[in-house]
Amino acid sequence: MTDNSTGPSMGNDNLAFRAALARGLVSRRSAMMGAAGLGAAAFLAACGSEGRNPSTPNGTAGGAAPSAKAAQDMSDTEKVVNWSNWTEYIDVTDDGKSRPSIDAFTKATGIKVNYTEDYLDNDEFYAKVRPLLEGGQDTGRDVWCSTDWMVARLIRQGYVQKLDMANIPNAKNLNDSLKDVEFDKGRAHSLPWQSGFAGIGYNLDATGGKKVESIEQLLTDPALKGKVTLLTEMVDTMGLVLLEQGKDPANFTDADFDAALAMIQQAKDSGQILRFTGNEYTDGLAKGDIAACMAWTGDVVQLQFDNEAVQYALPEKGFMLWSDNFVIPAMARHKKNAELLINHYYDPAVMAQVAAWVNYIPPVKGAKEELVKIDAELGENPLIAPTPEVLSKSHVFRGLSPAEQTKYSRAFNAVVTG
Repeated sequence: MTDNSTGPSMGNDNLAFRAALARGLVSRRSAMMGAAGLGAAAFLAACGSEGRNPSTPNGTAGGAAPSAKAAQDMSDTEKVVNWSNWTEYIDVTDDGKSRPSIDAFTKATGIKVNYTEDYLDNDEFYAKVRPLLEGGQDTGRDVWCSTDWMVARLIRQGYVQKLDMANIPNAKNLNDSLKDVEFDKGRAHSLPWQSGFAGIGYNLDATGGKKVESIEQLLTDPALKGKVTLLTEMVDTMGLVLLEQGKDPANFTDADFDAALAMIQQAKDSGQILRFTGNEYTDGLAKGDIAACMAWTGDVVQLQFDNEAVQYALPEKGFMLWSDNFVIPAMARHKKNAELLINHYYDPAVMAQVAAWVNYIPPVKGAKEELVKIDAELGENPLIAPTPEVLSKSHVFRGLSPAEQTKYSRAFNAVVTG
């Protein structure tokens, strides 16, 4: 690899780049579950009534999201922006000492980026900043990246500010499928940083060469009995099962939820399910101890560098799409600088540079074409650069009211831990 802001070199260096990529990455989901040091039971217990699920922007029907408090913006006189993000979630040089895309932003704008990898878990981070937000104080951060459902909560509680799109002209490059999400209509408060799919991972050596391409097969095929794992992430697990049953995760009823949960309970009672996991499934999937599982795209792409037996399927009936999103908190001191930073990453070439490292889906139009220039194989991988046809089958879980959130979380967690 070259050590500059233009990304990896091509030609004979491409294999070296791929090998370095495979060695150096830790998925966002791995960081979320592993670095936070949470086992499944502790993780679920930490969720509480504001659990790891979406909530509606307005809380209850007919409510209005409160406005986030704004501080005096010091951007014009203080050339700095403070950005908190997940670990191993941005491009780095071979020696790990610099981040080329950040360096390029500083060079172009004169704005120094204090980049901190202290976002280890949505709930853990929220617990850290909430007392400050609640007290109307500056969190010391100008921007961070939260998962969809957490963005919904932050908007509902009035803890994040509306974006000034005049400072983010590149926002026009946002992929159409992510423009008008239920939890942030018109993307007034958030813009995606990276996206990914939840679908099915399987190991051909462990399945006897059989493909696993549907949730029904995952939950009922006797050949997979005792070697299947599902996710502790309620949104992804329940969303995939709802889709298998012909329901829309963005528009379902209590009865729909109960029927999907019953299908999971039946599979668990029959011994089909080995366990529920965060992304610690990756080791078992690579070794073949897990034959098939619900899995996240970035994890599987990384496993495939070393193990061709590991495959990924996007169920024909549909699959889940999630995003981590830029948000600017209340009382941020450098709001304009944060918006200029977001604008930088919405340049397709810059976003492609990041995508080449993290292996998730860049949310920016034109990034696929730029990614091909960096690594042709990565640029054609449908899990990193999905076609419009693939994206058309992806779904986002609907927003939940606080009451629904508590009810559904308790029901799901009872099955997971019971």
